[in-house]
Amino acid sequence: MADETKLILVDQIEPLIHEVRGQKVILDRDLAVLYGVETRTLNQAVRRNLDRFPADFLFQLTEAERDSLRSQIVISNIGRGGRRYLPYAFTEHGAFMAANLLNSPRAVEISVFVVRAFVKLRQLVLAHKDLAGKLDQLERKVGSHDEAIKQLVAAIRQLMAPPDPPKKEMGFHTIRDSAKEQAEPSKPTAAVKP
Repeated sequence: MADETKLILVDQIEPLIHEVRGQKVILDRDLAVLYGVETRTLNQAVRRNLDRFPADFLFQLTEAERDSLRSQIVISNIGRGGRRYLPYAFTEHGAFMAANLLNSPRAVEISVFVVRAFVKLRQLVLAHKDLAGKLDQLERKVGSHDEAIKQLVAAIRQLMAPPDPPKKEMGFHTIRDSAKEQAEPSKPTAAVKP
């Protein structure tokens, strides 16, 4: 039963993880919901302890990144009473560090599931890269075989094609011309007078 709960939690966390700047991250509002605190409480704890969050643990989104994510997921608009600052993005290590800062039992418990979700996504990405590499290798092999097969088919068609008929000479042929052709072609013949 405990394994089912772990699986459900990891599956619920995976959709909250996004790729920004080539890194898998979870936004501050999603992390706050998971940890059972308000977003502002999480962000206050982070701002008070910024020295614990290097750039590879935490970064603040740019406006362009926020707008890009807004088109993919629901982030509230500033004009409608929503956030007035750019959201923070936590990497796997940053999410774990934030749980340690909050020091609540729920945050510590959930942080394990968050890390598992990041690890599972990393494994999926690696599996897809391996699969993509194998697929590329297979396409190259098939491509070289295709070229060899095309050459073989062209050679067979060339052998199957009937030979070109001999070209007929232009002009009139007389009986004498026929007699000349039957004579030995390599030796010159004397002219026959009629």
